[in-house]
Amino acid sequence: MVKTMTDETQAAQNAKLGNKLDDAKDGTWGQQDVTPLTREQAQRLREQEPSVSIWWIVLGQLVMGILAALVALLLTGKASVAWSTFYGALAVVVPGALFARGLTSQFSSISPVTAGFGFFVWEAVKIGVSVGMLALAPRLVAGLDWLAMLIGLILALKVYWLALLLRHKRKTA
Repeated sequence: MVKTMTDETQAAQNAKLGNKLDDAKDGTWGQQDVTPLTREQAQRLREQEPSVSIWWIVLGQLVMGILAALVALLLTGKASVAWSTFYGALAVVVPGALFARGLTSQFSSISPVTAGFGFFVWEAVKIGVSVGMLALAPRLVAGLDWLAMLIGLILALKVYWLALLLRHKRKTA
């Protein structure tokens, strides 16, 4: 009896695969009936799934950098460690602010194509500025502490996760 159930399951899977292959041949692969949302349904969805502004995330990263630098100063008593920590956070904040500015510009909202292209361009700018800032760190920060800079950088990057957690809590509250 187990063999019969397995054979039936296998036959059902083969039938599904055959249907998918037929769909691929006639160009209907992955097409589903989509019903547009009403205005009320869209509003309810926005309320259930609130978006987080990219500018709030950049501000949160800056605040995290300042707090991390203050904690570093309190723990070590060395200004160079505090500046290193803050500079690590700035290596995330400055490129993130450029990215946010680029994505929220009028040019990015012309069409979906320009928005997609703009995303990749500004992401490349963000990566380039981050790498450049890290490469210039020994020249810009006197007595650079690489570990402190790395900690500041990581803490600023983790603000994305914090924003998602706070968004989720706000949604369920």
